[in-house]
Amino acid sequence: MVLGMSIAAFTMLHVIISLIAIGTGFIVLFGLINGKLLSPWNVVFLVTTILTSLTGFAFPNDKVTPGIILGVLSMIVLAIALAALYIFHLKGGWRRTYAITAMLALYFNVFVLIAQTFEHVPVFHALAPTGTETPFKVAELLLLLLFIVLITAAAKKFRNPPVSV
Repeated sequence: MVLGMSIAAFTMLHVIISLIAIGTGFIVLFGLINGKLLSPWNVVFLVTTILTSLTGFAFPNDKVTPGIILGVLSMIVLAIALAALYIFHLKGGWRRTYAITAMLALYFNVFVLIAQTFEHVPVFHALAPTGTETPFKVAELLLLLLFIVLITAAAKKFRNPPVSV
């Protein structure tokens, strides 16, 4: 039992929250690449990404796992993103800081999604049963390269506030 739910029910809740975070995160990413902060989507992304990490910490573990480490890293970059947005109001370099840190949190979510896919989806698990095999490493490397390109584009395009006409 976790928070009064069976492990299966809690896992389903965690997965749903994570998928919402990832979906809205890509919407926010493409907004940033177009120089825009898509406010309603942005709030949903931030809240669900925070909830993804918090629910991830609630799973019973007797040791520190890679998921816990990524959850901690995600909370750190989210704290910086929240400060950039709500304390510094995206002024100056805080716009770029927000784009980078918020999208790093999205990267961490997608990284975990791929890891969980290889762990729990039989066809992928057969390709990389321990998560150390080449197909898993290639998938994560391609994800990293894709996010380097996407985050760089978001940071470049979102760094200047829109010009009023």
